[in-house]
Amino acid sequence: MQQKNESTQNKADGGANAATDALRLIKKYPNRRLYDTQTSSYITLADVKELVLKHEQFQVVDAKTNEDLTRSILLQIILEEEAGGMPMFTSDLLSQLIRFYGNAMQGMVGNYLEKNMQTFVQVQKQLQEQSRAMYGDNSKINKDLWAQFMNFQGSALQGMMSAYMDQSKNVFMQMQEQLQSQTKNMFTGFPFPGFPGQAAPQKKDEGDKS
Repeated sequence: MQQKNESTQNKADGGANAATDALRLIKKYPNRRLYDTQTSSYITLADVKELVLKHEQFQVVDAKTNEDLTRSILLQIILEEEAGGMPMFTSDLLSQLIRFYGNAMQGMVGNYLEKNMQTFVQVQKQLQEQSRAMYGDNSKINKDLWAQFMNFQGSALQGMMSAYMDQSKNVFMQMQEQLQSQTKNMFTGFPFPGFPGQAAPQKKDEGDKS
């Protein structure tokens, strides 16, 4: 009976270890050094970037508190890339993103950006797979085909985005007009001077003593 329990426990531990191994764990120490538990060695942000490029699943945690620091590390990598010679985001775009924090539209904007990025990555992946099937693992041809695709689709994508923004603007204007109309109907009849739909107060005649 004891052997059976030990066997069951070993299987459970093995399953837990397998789940842990699937997610590469990186610990961050107070000296800001990153320790890769899979290779038992210290790594740099450049090494973490390579993990991202290889699509490896990993998690960065604080070595003391076990707090998840993955997003913080990824943001550091993005900051270093943006500080390089070919930044992806303009100052205007970053300013707009900052203004959305704390805004009622924050969740919607984040979801919109994520969905569009997923679609973009999916199209790129399909194009790469088709190119690999036809030409093999030729990175130069893959890049050339992607560049051609973007050149061909550039005007179409801009047109779609422009149409989407115009439609969104029209919907917003309609919602704004509807809200104004509902507000006007809600407060009609209340004695608010100057409110639309209210009659202006009449001035007393100076000769009227009553």
